[in-house]
This record gives sequence, C-alpha cells and structure tokens, in this order.
Amino acid sequence: MKYYLIAGEASGDLHGSNLMKALKIEDSAADFRIWGGDLMQEAGGDLRKHYRDLAFMGFVEVLKNLRTIVRNLRFCEQDILAYQPDALILIDYPGFNLRIAKWAKQQGIKVLYYISPQIWAWHTSRVHQIKANVDRMYVILPFEKDFYAKYNCEVDFVGHPLLDVVKNYAAAPDFRSKNGLTESPIIALLPGSRKQEIIRMLSVMLEMAPLFPQYQFVIAGAPSMPAAFYEQILAEKQRPQNVKLVQKQTYDLLSQAEAALVTSGTATLETALFQVPEVVCYRGNNLSYQIAKRLISVKYISLVNLIVDKPLVKELIQNDFNSKALHNELEKILQPGARQILKTGYAELQLLMGDAGASRRAARLMYEKISD
Repeated sequence: MKYYLIAGEASGDLHGSNLMKALKIEDSAADFRIWGGDLMQEAGGDLRKHYRDLAFMGFVEVLKNLRTIVRNLRFCEQDILAYQPDALILIDYPGFNLRIAKWAKQQGIKVLYYISPQIWAWHTSRVHQIKANVDRMYVILPFEKDFYAKYNCEVDFVGHPLLDVVKNYAAAPDFRSKNGLTESPIIALLPGSRKQEIIRMLSVMLEMAPLFPQYQFVIAGAPSMPAAFYEQILAEKQRPQNVKLVQKQTYDLLSQAEAALVTSGTATLETALFQVPEVVCYRGNNLSYQIAKRLISVKYISLVNLIVDKPLVKELIQNDFNSKALHNELEKILQPGARQILKTGYAELQLLMGDAGASRRAARLMYEKISD
C-alpha cells in the first residue's frame, strides 16, 4: 500500500520513522511519500518537504509567514493527488495537518492521525474538526482517551513511542572522548529545535556556565541546525571554556548528564525517561505568549507534569525564565534530596505512560483500518 505521512518537527520525524519501520512489518509492500526529516527519509520515505522549512512557532511568526504556509498547503494538496495514497497519516503539527485533513476528506482519502494535537490544552473546539475529518485517531498520552470520550469520539490509546526509543537505546561508550569532553559532571542544555526558540532559550541557559565551573555544559544541537548557528550564539556570549556542542547525540548526552535545562516540548519527556533531573524553560514572543496565556486551559506546560498531574519538575515560563531563577533552580536539582524526589516521580511517570510497543501497535491498527 501507499502511505503519505506529514510531520512538521523533529519529534514527529522521530516517531514517524519508527511508525514507518513498524508499517513495513505489517505491510511488506509499503511505499512512503513524506513530509518530515532525515530519520523518515532514512526509513525509506520519498522526502518532499523537510520540517526545517515548516517550523513557524507562535501566533506572530505564523502571521509573518502566512504566504509561505499557504504555498506549502497548495503544494501538499497537489503532491497528495499526484501520489494517490491508500492513506494519509498525519503526525501532530495541527495548524497545517488539520487543514490538510479537511481537504483530504473531501477528496475521499482515508485520513489517520497519529499523536493527537494538544487540543486538550487549548482550542478544544478542534475536536469537532477531528470528528468530521479524521477516520481514526491514535493517541499516545494516557489522559487523551478520556478527553476524546467526553466528545463521544472514540480513539485508540497506543502508548507513548518514546518508551520504545529509550528502551532500545544503547549508550555510545566513547561519547566523551569523541566529543572532547572531560570527566567532569555534565549539565545538558536542550534549547529546542526551532531557530527562534533556540536563540531565545540558549542565551539564558549559557549564563549558567560561569556560575557552575565544576561542571561542563553540553549543548544538544538540533538535527536541522548547523554547528555554525550555535557557534555564532556562543561567540556573542563570549563562549565560556566549560561549554561544548554535540550534534545528533542527544540520547548519548542525556545518558551521561547529571542535570538538564530543557525547553518545553517532547524533550522534557525524553529527559525524564533518562532519569535526568531537569528544569523546564520556556520564553516565546511576548505577544504570542499573551495570546496563548488567555487560550490555554491546562495547569502545566511540560508533558512530565501534565502526565503525573502535579508539579514534579520546575517550570520557568516567560519572565520567570531569567538568569537568577534558573541559577536557583539548577542549584536545587543538583542536591541529592531533590534528585531522589525527582527520580521517584519519574518512576510514577513511566507507569502512567503504559507499555512499550506503541509504534507497532499503531501500525497494526492502521493497517487493519486501511484494509477494511
């Protein structure tokens, strides 16, 4: 069968690639055309658009790039029609994917959605779009099934695909030596995957390096960003000697880290699954943030806190994300008592997330749905 997949960011590329591998097990003749990234391409997809050309975050940024977004939508529609897939598989990325879902439904194309948009956080009315335009939703967070049930919308909870990724991960034994790292303890910096957020987040994170000279601070470079981009930020901050950059080695980094400063997103969950104490950070465009604050209806911004339904990890948001506050919170999580509390909470988190095998379960259910 022919599958057209659309993912608009790094986490979608990761989960999309594992879904594609699982679909190949269910369907040996599977053929893929994709919007995604390097991982989905390596999994056998014909890459039509890379997510680095799609990542606009915040209301203001979307408005500034509206013409590009409309062009992308038109190109996507034409490309889907040319390919004539047996199913369109959408992966998160709601602003774009929900528009494509409506169009595809009108064309009579079967629409499957893997990894629900966070409509339980804001823009709840989108549930009606999903009911109207999506043939089946496959959710990965435990509370999402109950959320959809309130709207008489039946979905499949398949578990979180990160459980598979972390479970199957094998640490690189030479990680420190090949990256020129010393034996000093590591604090990981995960500033995000989009250019705008990296610029905002990394500058403040780097201010911690001179305050903790006994640690080495290691930046996890996003797969879509060249080293030169980070080097420019480091030069502007008069690069401290205890700062290093690694690329495409985030899990190796987390396996070695004593603590982490993490931009809100999937990375907060990845960090928790590696049992690393973390401070969750977020600062957006001020206008976008003020709009979002009035629309969002959840208590927390990090997936870790949302799943356990309590403030397990500290969240520093917007004006609270500053050098003084970050210094205080980093000092706290480096203390043995705080580390133990966090690791106990992380064990609870893993229980709530369900069993490993999400990608395979989703692929099997999708193949059955398409074969009906």
